[in-house]
Amino acid sequence: MFVRVHSGAISGIEAVDVTVEVNVAGGGIGLYIVGLPDNTIKESEQRIQAAFENSGYRLLAKKIVVNLAPADLRKEGSLYDLPIAIGILTATEQLSSSLIDSSLFIGELSLNGTVRPVKGVLPLVARARERGLKRVFLPRENVSEGAVVNGIEIIGIGSLIELCEILSGRMEYIAAEHIVMGEEEVLDSLYSEDFSDVKGQIYVKRALEVAATGGHNVIMIGSPGSGKTMLARRIPTILPPMTLDEALETTKIHSVAGKIGAHRGLITSRPFRAPHHLTSQVALIGGGQYPQPGEVSLANNGVLFLDEMPEFGRNVLEVLRQPLEDRHITISRARYSVDYPANFMLIASMNPCPCGYYGHPTKECTCSAAAVHRYKAHISGPLMDRIDIHIDVSPVSISDINSSRKEESSAEIRQRVIAAREIQLKRFANLDIHCNAMMNSSMLREFAPLSKECSSLLERAMQRLNLSARAYDRIIKVARTIADLENRSDIEPAHISEAIGYRSLDREA
Repeated sequence: MFVRVHSGAISGIEAVDVTVEVNVAGGGIGLYIVGLPDNTIKESEQRIQAAFENSGYRLLAKKIVVNLAPADLRKEGSLYDLPIAIGILTATEQLSSSLIDSSLFIGELSLNGTVRPVKGVLPLVARARERGLKRVFLPRENVSEGAVVNGIEIIGIGSLIELCEILSGRMEYIAAEHIVMGEEEVLDSLYSEDFSDVKGQIYVKRALEVAATGGHNVIMIGSPGSGKTMLARRIPTILPPMTLDEALETTKIHSVAGKIGAHRGLITSRPFRAPHHLTSQVALIGGGQYPQPGEVSLANNGVLFLDEMPEFGRNVLEVLRQPLEDRHITISRARYSVDYPANFMLIASMNPCPCGYYGHPTKECTCSAAAVHRYKAHISGPLMDRIDIHIDVSPVSISDINSSRKEESSAEIRQRVIAAREIQLKRFANLDIHCNAMMNSSMLREFAPLSKECSSLLERAMQRLNLSARAYDRIIKVARTIADLENRSDIEPAHISEAIGYRSLDREA
């Protein structure tokens, strides 16, 4: 007997159709799984056999061939346990159901027949709806993730017996309630951190407000204990709320990476990723033997924070150059090529020297001039050029720490950021960008023209600081953002001056 069961596979962050074909023949004995399965799928024979025995079913002594079509697409993961088991039970006439043809099945089987959660549920459910299927049977722990997609029934199951009872009509199922959300509805989320916790640092807060408004990359240079990490962790609290499209894209990435908890559906707060400085190239950028999103993709629509940036391997840092420019990452290997989104704000921090106290007002630096130069040279010029704002973070004085003055809250800063972002959204309404940092050279000429006075000021800065052409564009982008914060249609000399002031490393050089 021949049976087809619908399932799916993940390519990048999107799902592709996979059909589990099961054929039972009289000649021969054994279960054969073909269609480029990985070792996890090959081992499913033992899991399925044990699950059958503990659920009251039998793996008949016949030749059973399972084909995962299309046969030229490599399959990986344990999500095929459930569709293979249903296909075998139906092909051996131990199960009969009219629901199978209009349903998609995903799930891993335990030896006792219970169903375990899997990765990549959100894109698989979204693809099932596009295919015109009516329902998805998935592990109960993945229900909140699948319920994000409207227009299709989501049925959570706990065991193989429960699923067979539903398919055979002996048990009624209750579809999960979907998250009802309009396309234009703005999502918001609460944060535990707030900028009101940060004492002093008015200059730095202003720079971070400009960065959040235009989506600019930032590097903070300061001594240990000056508050660089504290400031960085509060940047998501002043970014605009995520749109529905951004939330869906972010949730897809985290779903594929298996980073969504059992009781979490749509991700509505902007990601903040802070990898350790011993992170490898693959962990940062993505890939591996079985491709997975890296930290740059997990930070999509949010913040990637590299604390003590010079401590990262130089080769690790250099892989950031392409995603910082293109805002997506293409990983090509001999067996696959996948694309992942990588539209993130890079926030980096570093000490001014190896000991950390170069330029400190009270502590003496013990580093030689050569050591300081080598330390800063660990970050290459091309990578530093891609960072729009370089800001010095001075130690907070005791008077500021003990001050009873009320600091500005994240909510107050965020309102100004949102207002300026609205200006940018109107400006780029017909383009596939949403903030000033994403403008290319032709857009700069159209949306950020400079007056003669501004051009002359920037030209003198270029000559004195020996800036590159990329740094020239970055200064104009930051100046355009400062003008938006002040609701000015044209860039003024004061905006150019402030943007030049945010290139502290260039001034030191």
